[in-house]
Amino acid sequence: MQSSKIRENAILEKSYSRTDWQGGYESLYQEFDYWIDDIEGQIPLELQGTLFRNGPGLLDINGQRIHHPFDGDGMISRISFVNGRAHFRNRFVRTEGYVEEQKAGKILYRGVFGTQKPGGWLANLFDFKIKNIANTNVIYWGSKLLALWEAAEPHRLDPYTLETLGKEYFNGVLSTGEAFSAHPRLDPSCNQDNGAPCLVNFSIQPGLSTKITIFELNPAGEIIRKHAHSVPGFCFIHDFVITPNYCIFFQNPVTFNPIPLALGIRAAGECIKFNPNQPTRIIVIPRNPNAGKADVKILETQSGFVFHHINAFEVGDEIVIDSICYESLPEVEAESDFRQVDFEAIAPGQLWRFALQLQNGTVQKNLIESRCCEFPSIHPNNVGRPYRYLYIGAAHAETGNAPLQALLKMDLDSGERQLWSAAPHGFMGEPIFVPRPGSEKEDDGWVLALVYDAAHHRSDLVILDATDLNKGPVARLHLKHHIPYGLHGNFTSEVFIR
Repeated sequence: MQSSKIRENAILEKSYSRTDWQGGYESLYQEFDYWIDDIEGQIPLELQGTLFRNGPGLLDINGQRIHHPFDGDGMISRISFVNGRAHFRNRFVRTEGYVEEQKAGKILYRGVFGTQKPGGWLANLFDFKIKNIANTNVIYWGSKLLALWEAAEPHRLDPYTLETLGKEYFNGVLSTGEAFSAHPRLDPSCNQDNGAPCLVNFSIQPGLSTKITIFELNPAGEIIRKHAHSVPGFCFIHDFVITPNYCIFFQNPVTFNPIPLALGIRAAGECIKFNPNQPTRIIVIPRNPNAGKADVKILETQSGFVFHHINAFEVGDEIVIDSICYESLPEVEAESDFRQVDFEAIAPGQLWRFALQLQNGTVQKNLIESRCCEFPSIHPNNVGRPYRYLYIGAAHAETGNAPLQALLKMDLDSGERQLWSAAPHGFMGEPIFVPRPGSEKEDDGWVLALVYDAAHHRSDLVILDATDLNKGPVARLHLKHHIPYGLHGNFTSEVFIR
């Protein structure tokens, strides 16, 4: 696995085949528990802790295919590092819906992104029952391991066995079915808590107007602040960013028509339509409503769609936000097959910087990186603060849209780029930056990423030196199986092996 131009010259035209890419969207039915012994290179001895990943592990129920991977049941993968060794374990989150469907051997629930119960529209008519699939993220906070899905409450898991312990309501602060987003942000030094870290999260209750609720959790995992705000219009929001003083949300220009959903014709995700003639609204909510900055501000910028942000920080009265932007929402079409997606027909996600002037309400937008990219990661101590380095999944080629096959490191100060590519047979997930213990340099650490190896139909955990991706992996851990393409995860310095 070499890097940059050498690989681009060696791989003519497409850097991938669709057949190879499709292999990562096969279900993994088994649950494993083993030490990883097939390793190229050496695991750094200083790398101690646990990588947790979440994503849809099942793409079918007893052979009945789901319509979109976002409807798949959540499966937690855990890789624990200790004394230069690594241990793997995976387990499905035993949600109520997962248990029921596995027992019945068939689809019993409509999926948000297009999965319908067998039997046509009559079987789905006026069925608004939501299956909490717990498939989007997994965090370890306040001595609790939580599987997150943004439309409902978290599931708590045993970090050693990955056993599902039940739903988490934070001592009754969450109510039954209340949303708790899958994209929390860790503030490394909270102004309201005398510099102690806190976890910031949100929930969305959409409608003709949308209620956005902000949660802040102390290191013990208790919700110590909760405040709600109403904003005009329908919101479809997956991610947000924080600064010491603000939570910032991008209100994508979309509309929702519930009639096809009610009639059993379409799923909720298929009823969302992008409006290119409407602006994107940027919602700025103060984190401390009692500090004299209680007014919610709404700014506008040109139309676009954002799933993920990288970071935000304040410079005086200006807020800077770095985000992955698309020209439009890649809409979920009925009767379509996500395995047959035409990458070349879709505009890529690209990295843009937004500068918000709170005093006059203006927004400046500048392109930082035109290469197709997604799933960013930065040093955890720089969340909400000025930062220099970021790591992100990227396409192998500099132009066009394609599956993520590479890791891209960006130096936002110098403009330098480093690219490590797993093409032609490797496909990338979200990278996670792990700081080296005791280091004060922002890029001193490792980048961990699961790579699907289509040539062997298995996944590898790749460890790269974050200071220099051009050196290639310092270790490549070959799993005994593949892991279906996942969504989000996190690293903790705690080691969980049993």
